Amino acid sequence: MIEELSGGKIKWTRSHGTCKKAKEKKGAVKISGYEKVPANNEKKLQAAVAHQPVSVAVDASSPEFQFYSKGIFSGHCGTELDHGVAAVGYGEEGGNKYWLVKNSWGTGWGESGYIKLRRDLKNKHGTCGIAMEASYPLKK
Repeated sequence: MIEELSGGKIKWTRSHGTCKKAKEKKGAVKISGYEKVPANNEKKLQAAVAHQPVSVAVDASSPEFQFYSKGIFSGHCGTELDHGVAAVGYGEEGGNKYWLVKNSWGTGWGESGYIKLRRDLKNKHGTCGIAMEASYPLKK
């Protein structure tokens, strides 16, 4: 059972109980739709990520991607989009620009569940196709 405490903290208790249906009806935010980021445009993607997380599709089929552990990803990947992730930020390390991307494979993968994908390459699709299909929700 999960119980909400003061200060926004939650407490988990291993027990059986009834669901608090009233909590299910209250959402954090209402969504009115979504906006697509223009395809193959890392500048527009960067502008969107500067405001909120952006849903992106990537090619995660290569073993280099699947077994990524740290640093700016420099392995092989293509543009056969097969996995949804969230671009949550961007930065630069040692003169190399990157996207900070949150994966859904748990905190044991990558850097606590994140990967740094190289940014601003000559390839218009972006590393692993990150710039090909991106969108974000519009709040009501």
